[in-house]
Amino acid sequence: MASRPNFPQNPMPPQPRFNPQGTPMRPFPQQGYPVTPQRPGYAPSPQMTQMQGTPRMGMSGGGIARPQGGMHPHPYSAMHRGMSPAMQAAIDRKRQMQQDSRTMHMNKAKKKKKIADKILSQRVRDLVPESQAYMDLLSFERKLDSTIMRKRLDIQEALKRPMKQKRKLRIFISNTFYPAKPDVEDGDDSIASWELRVEGRLLEDGTSKSSDPSKGKRKFSTFFKSLVIELDKDLYGPDNHLVEWHRTQSTNETDGFQVKRPGDRNVKCTVLLMLDYQPMQFKLDPRLARLLGVHTQTRPVIINALWQYIKTHKLQDKHEREYINCDKYLQQIFQVTRMKFAEIPQRLHALLMPPDPIVINHMITVEGPDAAKKTACYDIDVEVDDTLKQQMSSFLLSTQSQQEIQSLDNKIHETVETINQLKTNREFLLCFAKDPQEFINNWLVSQTRDLKTMTDVVGNPEEERHADYYYQPWAQEAVCRYFYGKVQQRRVELEQALGIRNA
Repeated sequence: MASRPNFPQNPMPPQPRFNPQGTPMRPFPQQGYPVTPQRPGYAPSPQMTQMQGTPRMGMSGGGIARPQGGMHPHPYSAMHRGMSPAMQAAIDRKRQMQQDSRTMHMNKAKKKKKIADKILSQRVRDLVPESQAYMDLLSFERKLDSTIMRKRLDIQEALKRPMKQKRKLRIFISNTFYPAKPDVEDGDDSIASWELRVEGRLLEDGTSKSSDPSKGKRKFSTFFKSLVIELDKDLYGPDNHLVEWHRTQSTNETDGFQVKRPGDRNVKCTVLLMLDYQPMQFKLDPRLARLLGVHTQTRPVIINALWQYIKTHKLQDKHEREYINCDKYLQQIFQVTRMKFAEIPQRLHALLMPPDPIVINHMITVEGPDAAKKTACYDIDVEVDDTLKQQMSSFLLSTQSQQEIQSLDNKIHETVETINQLKTNREFLLCFAKDPQEFINNWLVSQTRDLKTMTDVVGNPEEERHADYYYQPWAQEAVCRYFYGKVQQRRVELEQALGIRNA
């Protein structure tokens, strides 16, 4: 080991703490003190002699270490020269692992970037006062995103409910009379007959005009569940006076209905149209309809109207909240004084009936000057799907705007990241310009700390380079314990060898 100036060349050897001729020192438990010393100071390591004449931490001939490619604060920017191959391999492995970890982290950040990554630091805002405008825009963007998200949720909830709008369906009922031809003896033309046609179409309005013209028009029969034409029973008898049509799963939709019968007299007919409500609607009991102000509605709307009546009149039991105390009107309708909420749908079932059909009385005229063809028009209200529902669905499924927003967000993240990197470089250069010597010293200390972390070195190699490190008070005890451990280890080995030979 090299000697330092102003240090005695022949120091006194360390005196043992125990008398070899006296009572031996108390043995230490072997499991508490391993054979190899825990601290590198207990025994000189092979690397110590190698480090003695080798420059460390990139320093050569007392010069200042300078990172390749100019100053950079990154701990791995300096090339550590004078290292053993094992140490260099360990550094390379650590560097590769950290590079892989950094790459994985960057990939995750690309997939999901937080809003905090778009915020400029307070230091940047102090340096560039104009950046406050960007922060104001960022705050406004957060409010806008929150509003859009809330509206999207509202639209999703609205799409779960049936969205209907009232439209006018114009029904055309026309009849055509075909008089008998005397010159024809056989066939249909030899007998006078009439033909009744029932057709209809939706009236155009502002909403329907703005709808997609490429979409086909809805068939007339799709509005109805059944259609019954009742003719005069006295003229056509009890077995031939009804013409019925009912929807089935295999029904082919049509634009109208046609009925042809023989006859040369005016006929009274009644057209019964049963609308096909989607979702299904029910007619309420007259007493319940007057109480709730609802005549024909869907089951959820009826139950909601009854609940509003219960809340308005405070009929919910104050102690047992699942019960309802019926007033005199509800007692007349449900025939009970008290009932549970869960019993409402079951009790309502007996009070709900199919809705009334639309009844149209029409006269089939075959006499008089206008008997050739006569047409009557009737307008009825029908419910159709709201065109806004399709627009709302298209808005939710549209990804073009989302892709554009994502692209702009990526550009903002890249710009903010560049600004932060420039800020780091600026602070690095300012620190170096303010006090170069202090900056280099601090940087070397940081490099030393990072090198110890990468190579898993225990202790302080910088202090261990000097001889006075091993003349501290704990050195004698450390040497004694080290040799004691070696002696105990050797003794165990000899006892094992002798025991094997004796056996």
